[in-house]
Amino acid sequence: MPASSLAYGRMPHKVDDVIQYLLLAGINSIELRNVAEEDLGIPSLPKVPGGEEMSEKERADLKTATQVLREKQKQWRLSLPMERYEEMRAKFNNAGIKVNIAKFAPSAWSDEEIDYAYRAAKVLGAIGITDEYSLTAINRLGKFAEKHDSLAMYHTHGQPAEPGFSFDPIFAASPANYLNLDAGHYYGATGLHPNDVIIKYHDRMRSIHIKDKTGPKSTPAGANMPFGKGETPIADILLLLKKEKWPINVDIELEYPIPEGSDAAKEVAICIEYMRNILE
Repeated sequence: MPASSLAYGRMPHKVDDVIQYLLLAGINSIELRNVAEEDLGIPSLPKVPGGEEMSEKERADLKTATQVLREKQKQWRLSLPMERYEEMRAKFNNAGIKVNIAKFAPSAWSDEEIDYAYRAAKVLGAIGITDEYSLTAINRLGKFAEKHDSLAMYHTHGQPAEPGFSFDPIFAASPANYLNLDAGHYYGATGLHPNDVIIKYHDRMRSIHIKDKTGPKSTPAGANMPFGKGETPIADILLLLKKEKWPINVDIELEYPIPEGSDAAKEVAICIEYMRNILE
């Protein structure tokens, strides 16, 4: 069972840090998110202090700075040698870890940057790229995935609870489009069993995000909980995948509040142990 590098976003998360967190939990695969570009030194904005109302001028200045940064990031990506990603892959592989998926979230990027993302994903050894679900994304990224003989996978949140929502347009837009179902968000938003979606679309899925949430009619509704304390049917999901032997990875996405005295790395290890006990 892999982890998403999002799980460690509250801790130092350079590549060397993340590798140690994965080894602590006995994890040998990862959905690598913005850690990759951050580790390689992509330009970024200084953090804006929270809790303060911005003036009109400050908002205008931030918008200008963001536009300038966007161009700097584009040039950084297009000039980055792919050898840097080869070195990153070697770090993971030497630790016994596979970069299964790269999350660059590039649907709003230029065509050249999307090509860069797919080249980088391939160098990392990833089966494809994940991005957040949107109509723009599903109608754009699949064509690039086809071009690079890769996959475009779309991460869902609460959209399945919206009236008339269907997963089918994802697959109709491109044969390279796959579903990156977030089983926790799905259950938390709809109260429906994720296995129904998994069974129906298993041949167009390679990754499922797991988190434990309360259902939409619970109090509190749709709340992130420690594994085993929520209502997401995690055991049903894991046992289905074990029974059918479909090539679908399960990625932990840690979103519940970290208990005092613990940290994200320790909590991911606890989540992994919880799921391993189900599968024994």
